[in-house]
Amino acid sequence: MPFILSYVQPPEDVLRFMESHVEVKIARPRKQKELFYQYLKEADGLYGAGLPVNDELLDHAPRLKVISNVSVGYDNLDMAAIRKRGIIATHTPTVLIDTMADTMIGLMIVTARRMIELDRFVKEGQWKKPIFYEHYGTNVHHKTLGIIGMGRIGEEVARRATYGFHMDVLYHNRRRKLEKEKEIGATYASLDDLLKRSDFVMVLTPLTDETRGLIGAREFQLMKQDAIFLNGGRGPVVVEDDLVRALKEGWIRAAGLDVFEKEPVDPTHPLLQMKQVVTLPHIGTATHETRHAMYEDAAKQCVDGVLGKRPQHVIQE
Repeated sequence: MPFILSYVQPPEDVLRFMESHVEVKIARPRKQKELFYQYLKEADGLYGAGLPVNDELLDHAPRLKVISNVSVGYDNLDMAAIRKRGIIATHTPTVLIDTMADTMIGLMIVTARRMIELDRFVKEGQWKKPIFYEHYGTNVHHKTLGIIGMGRIGEEVARRATYGFHMDVLYHNRRRKLEKEKEIGATYASLDDLLKRSDFVMVLTPLTDETRGLIGAREFQLMKQDAIFLNGGRGPVVVEDDLVRALKEGWIRAAGLDVFEKEPVDPTHPLLQMKQVVTLPHIGTATHETRHAMYEDAAKQCVDGVLGKRPQHVIQE
């Protein structure tokens, strides 16, 4: 009987679903390394999130048919190594769209209105008189939002920004999306033009060889001095040392970050010491409902792949 090796603990109902179709074995690659590699030799499917899958690991998995990533991102997967072995890789690009869009709109608002900083201000007992200019934030409505990486999540952010906050939306992408431009009212722009014109610059692009280090000193210097930078894509898309400099030297106003170059981020990182920076622990899709839906969706992809069916969300590059 074919079996799936899961290196995460799925929700109980998701595990029961998988076990109703195939055998499932669970082993953690760090805590149970020997057992994990023992199972990997016979596994038809690999299920989980975040594990680097490369030539070294795949050399131990001669029977593997499908790798199911419980994530929309797949920068942990060496797609060249996977493809040359004829293995299918899948992800969960649809069930998390709304939640991720909600997170990025929320991050934009709390950064612009300085909500985290002012929450701390109140809790520390500093609110002793009406707030004045030095504590004011900036409006979100009727501003210009520039989205770098106009995938499904970017489209939903653009829709919320346009219809909910009456924002003008610019976007930069590998290819134009003419239908979405008509539907949402977004405008395609070159990267430089987007950076120069946007009040909020939001990164939603995946991490690839082309996007690694995409936003650095040159790009921050092109932004408005009162621009707010937001990253919900992947940390290494941004040169963090350059972001620190941009904030310290006043090239931009503030930043809201859900991702970092190294995660978990070092608690001594200079970004964590800045009042004008909102820092979140990679919570973009972290709701009970959405994470469960991701586990469920990835399980269906893995079961289909193991049983010889074409999964719905095969990663295409």
